[in-house]
Amino acid sequence: MSDYTIYHNPRCSKSRQTLQLLTDRGIEPEVILYLETPPSVTALKQMINKLGITPRQLLRKGEDQYKALGLADTDKSDAELIAAMIAEPKLIERPIVVNGARAVLGRPPENVLALLD
Repeated sequence: MSDYTIYHNPRCSKSRQTLQLLTDRGIEPEVILYLETPPSVTALKQMINKLGITPRQLLRKGEDQYKALGLADTDKSDAELIAAMIAEPKLIERPIVVNGARAVLGRPPENVLALLD
């Protein structure tokens, strides 16, 4: 089992590039197709904590669901934003690469280099 996990969308060029960057360096991460297998609330909270960001910063604001669910409303709580991302995983910014207690968002893909020691 790999020490690295990537929350991956194969249709996303940044996600594909990030995965390629890892494999080019001999890392075969566990690949989670998060659109098919969304993370649990606990797992998403842990990722957000490891990323060092807020739930709002992990939202894909250009998605139709973002507008339809009124997620631009700053009165929405973190719990509401997380629930929306679990219900509509397309709202989760991607890719996320996790290694132990650390995680990075692969935008740009070179961000993942920070996890390589």
